[in-house]
Amino acid sequence: MKITLVNPPYPPSVHSHPPFIPLGLAYLGAVAEKAGHQVTVIDCQAEKLNYETFQSRIAKTPSDVIGVTATTLLYKSAMQIITVAKQTQPQAVTVLGGSHGTFWDENALHEYPSLDVVVRREGEETLIELAEKLQSQSSLSSVLGVTYRDGDKVVRNQDRPFIENLDALPFPAHHLMPLESLKHNGKIIFPLVSSRGCVFWCDFCSTVRMFGRGYRMRSAKNVVDEMQLVHDKYGVDQVTFYDDAFSVDRSRVVKICEELHARKLEMKWDCGTRVDMVDRELMKTMRDAGCFAVWLGVESGSEAILGAMNKSIKLDQTRLAYKTAHQLGLMTIANVVLGFPGETEHTAKETIHFVKELSPDDVGFYVATPYPGTPMYEQVKKNGWLRVTDFDKYDTAGPTFETPTMTMEKLAQLRYKAYQDFYLRPSYVIKMMRKGGVYGIAAAKTSGAYLLRYLHIRP
Repeated sequence: MKITLVNPPYPPSVHSHPPFIPLGLAYLGAVAEKAGHQVTVIDCQAEKLNYETFQSRIAKTPSDVIGVTATTLLYKSAMQIITVAKQTQPQAVTVLGGSHGTFWDENALHEYPSLDVVVRREGEETLIELAEKLQSQSSLSSVLGVTYRDGDKVVRNQDRPFIENLDALPFPAHHLMPLESLKHNGKIIFPLVSSRGCVFWCDFCSTVRMFGRGYRMRSAKNVVDEMQLVHDKYGVDQVTFYDDAFSVDRSRVVKICEELHARKLEMKWDCGTRVDMVDRELMKTMRDAGCFAVWLGVESGSEAILGAMNKSIKLDQTRLAYKTAHQLGLMTIANVVLGFPGETEHTAKETIHFVKELSPDDVGFYVATPYPGTPMYEQVKKNGWLRVTDFDKYDTAGPTFETPTMTMEKLAQLRYKAYQDFYLRPSYVIKMMRKGGVYGIAAAKTSGAYLLRYLHIRP
């Protein structure tokens, strides 16, 4: 079959982001090619396609199946792409995949008549079985993990079990991607995912609901085989791990580092993990094997809010992780969530102060956003706190709900002040300029941008 996979454009209201390889589509493309299908990937973000130019493109791409991926922020854009695709190629079966469709499947099929099928959770095995059924014009009633339209009814089949042997998956089909359009500052940072699932249950996160409460890992050899491949084939000298918690299994991380040493594969890499899943010995091992930066979840500087999030970490664990990383010369990036239910102006200011105390090399202050599929979404809906239902606004930059302890206006002010206080410290600017490199230059530019904004709005 002819399968076209699409990465939709960002909503017009959202500031454009540097394009990155859509890893989910790369995996789907790889398994579909392996099964003998003809695959095309259209990356609207990398190729700067809007709905009109996408229509021209899809009109020249005969397809039996058109699959579109979507997070919550990209949902409406994805559905517009599906609508255009169905108008242009009415014979094609349209499919929605990704995290948002997983938890919004029946709603999506009721809201958009152009949508035929939703693939929930992991899509590799489901896509292949779906294609087989469509090719033989058989019923979809036995395909696990799909929700589909059957006449006037919406049918939701049972979930598909998670893929246990991740090593059995082919490597992502990078050759299907518009690689030249994915360059940022002259280079492409290739993403890798070495595990799926999570052993934790944070209330603001949909990962564990999407990929399961279990940590499924690729072997160290399989991970480094992929690193070797992109290095040899594409001349890549840097990769970034997209795992939600890279170091849950300490022994496997050590094996990955040992494998890199054994092959004398000198590649730089960064990863994200939890502060209670690293220590000095492990971070030194990672650093010596090419790791140069770690994204460590801070989330909050308030013990009370951390407890409400079900985060299961303590502030002293965070302090120790950052102190150790700095001593080892690793760059640190802090992920912070402001406005979680229960947040007050006082706890938010505790968090802002705590981040400055940690002194990371960069920071992301994200507004707590109630994504469908998370306990936080259910809590916000149940209590009648939701104020914004337009998913185009679910960008973690603007508030979408307010609680008795925090208004949307106050939260927006606190977030802006948090960035301003962080980036306008002279000590920070000097430190990052001394470090140099891509991260150092980017941080210095960000500081300059906040300084200009500050000077502009100052009374």
